[in-house]
Amino acid sequence: MLRIFHNTKYEFIKHWKLAAGLTVAFIAAGLVTFGITGGVNYSIEFTGGTLMQVQFKQAPDVAVVRGTLDKAGITGAEIQQYGGPLEYTIRARDEKQVEAQAAGAEGVSKQIQAALDQQFGAGNVNIVRTEAVGPKVGSELRSGAATAMIIASLFTLVYLAIRFDWRFGAAAVLATAHDILVTFAFIKLTNLEVSLTVVAAILTLLGYSANDTIIIVDRVRENLRKPHKGMTLAALLDKSINETLPRSIMTHATTLLATLALLLLAGEVIRPFAWVMAFGVFVATFSSIYVAGPILLWIESKYPRNDDSATAMAAKAGKDLSPPSTKGGRGTERLAAR
Repeated sequence: MLRIFHNTKYEFIKHWKLAAGLTVAFIAAGLVTFGITGGVNYSIEFTGGTLMQVQFKQAPDVAVVRGTLDKAGITGAEIQQYGGPLEYTIRARDEKQVEAQAAGAEGVSKQIQAALDQQFGAGNVNIVRTEAVGPKVGSELRSGAATAMIIASLFTLVYLAIRFDWRFGAAAVLATAHDILVTFAFIKLTNLEVSLTVVAAILTLLGYSANDTIIIVDRVRENLRKPHKGMTLAALLDKSINETLPRSIMTHATTLLATLALLLLAGEVIRPFAWVMAFGVFVATFSSIYVAGPILLWIESKYPRNDDSATAMAAKAGKDLSPPSTKGGRGTERLAAR
């Protein structure tokens, strides 16, 4: 059997300050971008409007395409190259055009197709895909997506509160919240279009990240029940991370390979989902080590689980977590998860 990263002794936790600086800088960059350019780039599904993917027989001049649509009354349309030099997407999201979807979802798309056929000739423009969403449907989809994310987060919080000691649960919840925040910063910085597939990716990441963190904190809880004389809590965290490292490497590698296959081969429609998931694989690993671990250290220093004052002081100082020997024999108590 292939055995990799077994019996490793890497010191992860000592680099937590550097990791914290990097993640704070990344989140800050995302927030600055939000402040400068506004909200995320919602897809037609959420804003309402018409999206068409068209393929030309000859590479067109984008200015000519835009002028053709303006003459047809489709003002302010977004025209972007989509894949090869012959493929383009046209997004019509003008407020009046969006309102027109309520009366007839295919009206604007037929208007665009007629204008392009007149300009470039019938048969020279192939309509590959068309999406048309009315303003009411778009609003309902946006609120439904937000509700789904909130409900999924609450269920995760409830599970962690029941399954673990509150210290572990708090660390896992904050690590998962970090992942969602960083992912939104990534979406904004890369200007990914937020569609229902991207919402699905965020929900998938929510479960994936929580699972990864739970694996590590569960091992920490198991190790706390074992004798650990002369070992600080930071060293115990490093030991637990190293013990779960082979499993984590294999899980993340296989997930990343599947995600890369989607990213490279699945096409433009599924590509935003693949980007979020590929980024999420790295973020989930990062937060499980450098967010959950340091948070657990801080909580243990503020609220030590052993009432013995010497042990509490040792925990705050980062010293030996084993209880001191008692008169007439060795101390047999040990720091255990409640």
